[in-house]
Amino acid sequence: MSIVLASTLLVTFAEIGDKTMLLAILLAVRFRQPMPIIAGIFAATIVNHALAAWAGSAVAGLLEGWWFRFAVAIGFLAMAAWTLIPDKIDEADTGVNGTARGAFLTTTIAFFAAEMGDKTQIATVALGAQYQDVLLVAIGTTLGMMLANVPAVFLGERMTRLVPLHWMRTATAVLFALLGGWALWDLIG
Repeated sequence: MSIVLASTLLVTFAEIGDKTMLLAILLAVRFRQPMPIIAGIFAATIVNHALAAWAGSAVAGLLEGWWFRFAVAIGFLAMAAWTLIPDKIDEADTGVNGTARGAFLTTTIAFFAAEMGDKTQIATVALGAQYQDVLLVAIGTTLGMMLANVPAVFLGERMTRLVPLHWMRTATAVLFALLGGWALWDLIG
């Protein structure tokens, strides 16, 4: 599986039902300006995920031993379990307030902050560590974020009625588990 495809699929499914997707819906309802919101999501994500992929790649380059590869594999398995826990978001987590100067700036800041320590950012660090290709991982994970969040901006809450979030969380958990199992198999084999 190519790096871009693996990164895109993993983050697309991981993002569904995530707090940043809920944030996209909240911003869409609040500002009713989809294009600046989408541009803000892209700007925040490309910077955040490029840094995360770089961090993962840098750490992997320093710790290229069996134990580090084992930790990455276990990390993917832990992400599988974490994905099954539903995310919630409230107004205090968004950084959105009545004095925001525009949909783009508000979205960029809110998304960058909300993505810090989020499961998709941690997954990007793990993908950067596994593949050690910052550019391709950042492209794939950013594409995954956009594939999940652009429909959320346009469709909002109607989308969550079409596909139950628990099914998407389950599919994502399976993808993380498969990556973790694959990484473990690679260590044994």
